[in-house]
Amino acid sequence: MCELSLEGKVALVTGGARGIGKEIALALAREGANVALCDVILEEAQKTEKEIQDLGREGRAFKADVTSSKDVQDMVDKILDKHKKLDILINNAGITKDGLLLRMSEDDWDRVIAVNLKGCFICTKIVSKVMLKQRFGKIINLASIIGIMGNIGQSNYAASKAGIIGLTKSVAKELAPRGVCVNAVAPGFIKTEMTKKLPEEIQKKMLEVIPLRRFGEPKDVANLVLFLSSESSSYITGQVVQIDGGMRM
Repeated sequence: MCELSLEGKVALVTGGARGIGKEIALALAREGANVALCDVILEEAQKTEKEIQDLGREGRAFKADVTSSKDVQDMVDKILDKHKKLDILINNAGITKDGLLLRMSEDDWDRVIAVNLKGCFICTKIVSKVMLKQRFGKIINLASIIGIMGNIGQSNYAASKAGIIGLTKSVAKELAPRGVCVNAVAPGFIKTEMTKKLPEEIQKKMLEVIPLRRFGEPKDVANLVLFLSSESSSYITGQVVQIDGGMRM
């Protein structure tokens, strides 16, 4: 029997104001978790906070930059002051700054690596200290199918997501003896604000390489993350689960 209940659990979702992060935060709340979320845009995060509270759960929004150890530590300290524990970490915060390699600035490279990869490292390092003491925890990192297959014009993004995969596997081995599971999910093309902005011709070409012939929905990713956050996945760690409609079999 698949048990997805998160009643009494405390979760933190980075980049939880919009898109996939928001859908994950709400999915966790629906299953009983109290959810803290952070974003650099506090006003948007507060809207998601309100939706979590409307579900009857404790929601709390923070303005935090995941590339800042101080921001992350302050946020985690406040969560612990309130709840005394932190059971689930979803490293979802991420950005893109696309461009062909020969035209890509060092700033665009550095910023994507900082937010996507360093941010994941900082949050994982700080939260894992809490989970090791608890001898329990679930960490789910948002990688990408692009980190597995690469993509033209996204060398910085692909490198950051490939780095997350390596980080996931290494940290999973380090934390497993204390009962902390670390996994990654690698979404393919998901309907978000980013994909909506793509020209129709590009979207058609993308659909041609997806056997299911549709883009994924944020809820598809959220459902997978929910499973990996639950007790039903207690014997799964160090894995990268692709959710791409069969695009990369």
